[in-house]
Amino acid sequence: MILNPVTPVALLTILRASDVRPNIPPCLANNFYGIFSQQSVFKISDFACFDLLPASVDEGSVVSLHFPEDGPQQLVWIQESSIDNSLRTPEYEVEVADFDAWLVSEKRVAYPDGQTILFEGAEPSPPSLVYRNANSGIVAVADQDAADVLSTRLPRFWKAMPIPASPVSYLPIPSAAVERVRDILVSLRFDALVAGIVNGISLEHMRKDIRYLTNEDGTSGILSRHSFHHGSRIAAEWLKTQFEDAGATCRFMQFLEGFAPNVVCRYAAKTESSNTVLISGHYDSRGSFGMERAPGGNDDGSGTISVLNIARRIKQTGITFRSNVELVAFAGEEQGLLGSKAYARELRGNGANITLMIQADMLAYHAPEEPPQLGLPQFIGTPEVAQLVANVSAIYSPELTVGLTTACCSDHQSFHEQGYPATQVFERTGPIADPMYHNSGDFSDRPGYDLNQVRSISKVQFATLLHAAGFDLPEGVDLEDLERDD
Repeated sequence: MILNPVTPVALLTILRASDVRPNIPPCLANNFYGIFSQQSVFKISDFACFDLLPASVDEGSVVSLHFPEDGPQQLVWIQESSIDNSLRTPEYEVEVADFDAWLVSEKRVAYPDGQTILFEGAEPSPPSLVYRNANSGIVAVADQDAADVLSTRLPRFWKAMPIPASPVSYLPIPSAAVERVRDILVSLRFDALVAGIVNGISLEHMRKDIRYLTNEDGTSGILSRHSFHHGSRIAAEWLKTQFEDAGATCRFMQFLEGFAPNVVCRYAAKTESSNTVLISGHYDSRGSFGMERAPGGNDDGSGTISVLNIARRIKQTGITFRSNVELVAFAGEEQGLLGSKAYARELRGNGANITLMIQADMLAYHAPEEPPQLGLPQFIGTPEVAQLVANVSAIYSPELTVGLTTACCSDHQSFHEQGYPATQVFERTGPIADPMYHNSGDFSDRPGYDLNQVRSISKVQFATLLHAAGFDLPEGVDLEDLERDD
């Protein structure tokens, strides 16, 4: 661990954040700024705090911080996603090199000829590079607006996540919450009614939905679902209408000026209950470097249509729940999980009782010569929830090969940070392999886009919800009726 003892303020990043939970010293807990990819970030001035770190923490970095009074004040974490080596093309490496050169030389990023820039107007002040390693870094920019614009300048497989100006709550998952998930795990058995319900998820509806969201059918007019683009508002209105048609009570949650809203939908428990099971995807998208078009067929149209078609099946079967159920389509994911962070904070502030949360992000890409897969997070999330999802998959979608993925991190992280049991479902065990990741060619009509895999993972997400929330069929409806609905 590198430490300069004369530095008045330092930013500390600790690898494998789980190593410091839950027995974290107060000098760190009171100066926690969030989890970024797989690292916890703390801003500290008392260097005696380092002596209090758990013995399990043997990796980390300490970065000196000094802000001139008239200089950049907003810190932004930048991170390369975990990608398969097949995506490390010479073209991509040039993008990264150009971006690095821009960071250190303050030159403008040159966009390829013919590209349409989403943001127009004065070029923002260049960021100041604070820290850089092989696949991540910290930059300082003028303000939040400049941080948002920075996300449009990144190489295709990189993300930007603003570091908050003030400490945030450091909330380990309560042992009682984990024990509740373990109870579900212990009691998990095959249920023919659950199988009959989830098997009725419609592949054809999924196909129609994704073609609308990407405008492949030519009806929506959506060029992009980027959180700042008007196309994201079209998508939000459409999603809200679809969820409401499926019997949910929905609202828009505005969280930052200029951003599309979260679409928050709810099925209230049939009897009084504070328990809530939440499943989600993010409907915002990102296109190729500097281009306006961002169809987001896989990232994350696939997760969005999973959640939407679960809602359709709830309506079709008429089931009611013994716990509250929320289905959420987040915005602002591509700018640093901003929509889900705002909602998770709101829930924590309201004392919400979340049994578990499952985020669906990128379900559709099926690499050649590989079996259909389900990836679960290796680093960020609650292991017991991931194990529950894996066990449910073995029962209801045995065609999926289940394993861990280093792809990190989606909106489940926002709930994890607020002390809620959470995990993510992903398309692959291993790193990202989709060549259209963060690409303007991310449509559904292309090689490798597998709606059958989406449906299989959606069945797992839905079956986990059913087992965790509990449900009842309408009076007089039985398994034979469900099978006739399929």
